Amino acid sequence: MSDRVETIPFTKEMKETYTLLFPNMLTTHFTILRNILQSYGFKIEVLLNEGPAVVEQGLKYVHNDTCYPALLTIGQMIDALKSGKYDVDHVALLMSQTGGGCRASNYAYLLRKALRDAGLGQVPVVTINLSALENNPGFKLTIPMLRRMLAALAYGDMLMLLSNQTRPYEVHEGQTDALVQSWIERTSSWFDDNEGFALKQVSKHYKEMVREFGEIEKKDTPKVKVGIVGEIYAKYSPLANNGLEQFLRNEGCEVMVPGILQFLLYAIDMPMEDTKLYGGNRLSQQAPHIIFTYLTKFETELIDTIKNDGRFTAPASYAHLKEIVRPFIGNGCKMGEGWLLTSEMIELTEAGYSNIVCAAVWLLAKSYCRKRYDELDSKSVPSGEYCSD
Repeated sequence: MSDRVETIPFTKEMKETYTLLFPNMLTTHFTILRNILQSYGFKIEVLLNEGPAVVEQGLKYVHNDTCYPALLTIGQMIDALKSGKYDVDHVALLMSQTGGGCRASNYAYLLRKALRDAGLGQVPVVTINLSALENNPGFKLTIPMLRRMLAALAYGDMLMLLSNQTRPYEVHEGQTDALVQSWIERTSSWFDDNEGFALKQVSKHYKEMVREFGEIEKKDTPKVKVGIVGEIYAKYSPLANNGLEQFLRNEGCEVMVPGILQFLLYAIDMPMEDTKLYGGNRLSQQAPHIIFTYLTKFETELIDTIKNDGRFTAPASYAHLKEIVRPFIGNGCKMGEGWLLTSEMIELTEAGYSNIVCAAVWLLAKSYCRKRYDELDSKSVPSGEYCSD
């Protein structure tokens, strides 16, 4: 008997009556993305459920030898479906799919199998990817939608950076978070009005963001500076890293987390790097090259805006990240965040964040960071390992 799991497509008719659920990772970024999808007629909700039940559902329906992010995201979605909050006959699940060598490419199948085993096999799974790996007539990424989504991530990176460098020093508690919320609402309204995603508009709003965060009254109190690197989900998701950022803030630290734009540039660049290293059809890399160039312009605007203002610490460019890591690891080493993980550690120490937490899945941190770990002139480079055991 075949163990093949049926794929339920998300149809155009489902768009009218189904609610899409997707797991949280970057709260600010994902809130803006949610608002964009809602403006395109989707009923969508970011899942915020946490607690032991999420882990229990993951362990029950996902093999514990599967990676930690898969266990948590699938556990979170099944826990939500079993909560009674949703009509399980009119709900679908949304998740990203990389198409690369990581086990994340298999999440969709693992989720469908888990749904079947949990008696929820009728729930469609919709994947977001740029490789046309699956066909869902009711969910198509159009160029206008993609432009808004990429701009949303660019805005999210700026808001994350500015808020992390402002919140620890604010005189009036809560002022930073209120400004972040204000900007989420503003960016979402621009997208609704077909504005705010062109490069000139993003550049203009970047300057406004920096000015407004710079105007928040701050205390001149030294803080311990801590950088966070690691596997993308463990690095960003409060569920995955046990609220690491909030814990560090409560301990009186200023936290720096590299932005998602760096990871996107890395993910797009690596197939192009493979072609350079091993050969292949260069014509197939034309579309990725266009997106890479497009995102690089956002990155350049972000860095230049912060540097020109002078009150905040700017991140390094992707080109610089790729260069500084070469003495330690090759740019062709790409699995499990590959060279980017080590490069972000170097970037953070260069920027003055000499205490680094590496939120890694399994032994990923030790395998990629060992040499740099030994040579870093840092006060502390702890490795927090998260696994599904």
